[in-house]
Amino acid sequence: MTARGGVSRTRRTRRSRRRARWAPDVAAKARRSLPETGIGHGWEATAIMALTAVLLLFGLLTLHSASSVMAQRGDLPHYHYVARQGVGVVIGIVLMVICARIPTQWWRQFAHHILAGAVVLLVIIILPFTEAIAPPVNGARRWLRVGVTFQPSDLAKLAVVVWTAALAVRKQPLMRSMRRGLAPFLVGWVLVLVPIALEPDLSTACLIVAVGMSIVFVAGARVGHFVVLGLACIPLAGPLLLSGYRGARWESLLLNPGIVPDGSAFQSYQSLVAIGSGGVTGVGFGEGQQKFGFLPESHNDFIFAMIGEEWGLVGTVAVILAFLAMIVLGFRIARRARDTFGELLAVGVSSLIGFQAFLHIGVGLGVMPVTGLSLPFISFGRSNLVAMLAAVGILLAVAREAPGCEVQRTAEGPG
Repeated sequence: MTARGGVSRTRRTRRSRRRARWAPDVAAKARRSLPETGIGHGWEATAIMALTAVLLLFGLLTLHSASSVMAQRGDLPHYHYVARQGVGVVIGIVLMVICARIPTQWWRQFAHHILAGAVVLLVIIILPFTEAIAPPVNGARRWLRVGVTFQPSDLAKLAVVVWTAALAVRKQPLMRSMRRGLAPFLVGWVLVLVPIALEPDLSTACLIVAVGMSIVFVAGARVGHFVVLGLACIPLAGPLLLSGYRGARWESLLLNPGIVPDGSAFQSYQSLVAIGSGGVTGVGFGEGQQKFGFLPESHNDFIFAMIGEEWGLVGTVAVILAFLAMIVLGFRIARRARDTFGELLAVGVSSLIGFQAFLHIGVGLGVMPVTGLSLPFISFGRSNLVAMLAAVGILLAVAREAPGCEVQRTAEGPG
């Protein structure tokens, strides 16, 4: 009995050792609820990069079709605008990779400096003695030419996102207060909005306000405060939005939709003609007719209409779904962020891409007045393209820092 008992104990010991040797691997596999991508915990970051790549490639194709006729009329190669956009793609991807590697706490630490730099650039382009480096184009001074040409307002969009998220973390216990919570945000936003409005570029100013309010709303601001601010701004915003050509655009949109095209209604009318001509599947890639001088800015402000004409309902729905997917993925990354700053940063970037995309789409569909906002990743414009790819990089940085499992987020974050 003793010998048999000893043998049994020896066998049980060996089985226990085998179980112990395999147990850690089994447990490790069981803890993984989402696949590892190498970019961040989960699949959202990889999906964001895939969507961005698809939109960039589709944008280059659409841009070539929309701009080739215009380029040849200017005695330029048919690929002129695509080649210029390609340079922006390369620069933007490099910047996206760099931003993805920068710790989010660096953005928080230098948020005030970034905002101050953006304000300085915005002031420079509206000064009366800087026309040599900031010449007026189509009645507006929006571009700074210092060896390279770019719009400081594109930098200002990212600066406001970073600064608002950083301040919201500091002010989070006071966000329910108008004077001590929300008022400091208004001061910072006004510093950016006033020079942008003087360019003039009211569409970008409205976009920045919408993005900033999205961040502070998620941070805990009261809806009632937004209502009060909206009512208080009517006496100031009303004259700005209804004066000059802007008033004519609102009139054509709200009071005279579908009127014979002339003046302010011409672009919207031709945009609807382009989209209506596309039908369900479109007239075919490169076969659109509106680019032959009928639709102004078909390669930029109205490129969504070109998508509707050549790719039809299928193409426009696919583009809309792609941007909706980016927004959802961005909010998923925000939910899994390491700390509150990362969460608000991801919300701000997602809102920036989403608001700009759907304002552009709304203009193309005739449900919004003409704003001049580019369609992210698709419209021609290297300045905006680089800024949007940098924004994607910041979103990837938040995903990279996400913990592997759910942890309690704090306002200050780890360390």
